[in-house]
Amino acid sequence: MRNCKPLLCAASVFAAALTFSSQAVAEDLIKMAIGQRGNWDTAVPHLGDKAGIFKKHGIKLELLYTAGGGETQQAVISNSVDIGAAAGVYGVLGAFSKGAPVRIIGAQATGAADFWYAKTDSGIKSLKDTNGKTLAYSTNGSSTHAIVLAFIKENKLTAKPTATGNPASTLTAVMTNQVDVGWASPPFGFKEMDAGQINIIAKATDSPLVRGQTIRLLISHPDTLAKKKEALQRFMDAYRETIDYMYSDNPQVIKDYAEFVGVSEAVAKRVRDEFFPKSLVDPDQIKGLDQIVPDAVTFKYTAQPLTSDQLKELIQIPPRKK
Repeated sequence: MRNCKPLLCAASVFAAALTFSSQAVAEDLIKMAIGQRGNWDTAVPHLGDKAGIFKKHGIKLELLYTAGGGETQQAVISNSVDIGAAAGVYGVLGAFSKGAPVRIIGAQATGAADFWYAKTDSGIKSLKDTNGKTLAYSTNGSSTHAIVLAFIKENKLTAKPTATGNPASTLTAVMTNQVDVGWASPPFGFKEMDAGQINIIAKATDSPLVRGQTIRLLISHPDTLAKKKEALQRFMDAYRETIDYMYSDNPQVIKDYAEFVGVSEAVAKRVRDEFFPKSLVDPDQIKGLDQIVPDAVTFKYTAQPLTSDQLKELIQIPPRKK
């Protein structure tokens, strides 16, 4: 533009600025439903968004928190959101087997840090003491629902499974004697444990159902996969980058998580370091399918085992960049 006339130069500069500006602000909106606000493993979108990682990948997030995996799954099936996070694997297999429009785009949690607790003065010290008692889980079709069913089956209990929603509402139900045994995920319940009000009676990892198996998923609708394939790829790129950031030495991530949950930075760091190994949030592989598929039949989520062709259709994880 060295020899152009002033007006033409100005117009060219203005046009270039507009082009740059439109590229800079052009972001794909991804709506998410997320089970359980405040868990470390479900905080990936929030922490990555706050750190600007999703924006860097051209993704604008709109986050909606649900009471559990069942609600999250329904939001995806109804096409109200683009992605559901922390949907229970058994609920998803069951819905897919019945023809529901749902696809798996990643593992959300392999293993679990969830635990079950009772009031200290209740006399309930272990799962064996829960016969005839109410045993909480979040929502129907959630991972905590499957774990409770497994507790009952494995220990031959007569406990009554009871949906109580998220950890906060569950704690209220326990403390007001509406249910006997509640469920939570760190850091929920730490304050009450330190005060001697509640005690842990079981952990998710007490069940073989959980050890080494993927129990929660990232899911999407087939229409979303078709229409937003490239955006979902960038979402997963940002999701993976956020996980690396969450397990880095950068102190900001602990500060942001502590603020998000309303705990001290020491508690926030304890939650990550003691309860959530990085392998737990690895999104790239659904682990334990050889056991999950038959267990889905045992727990009556599916009428018969899903075939390899069905699993190939169901599981469509965007590949990690090499």
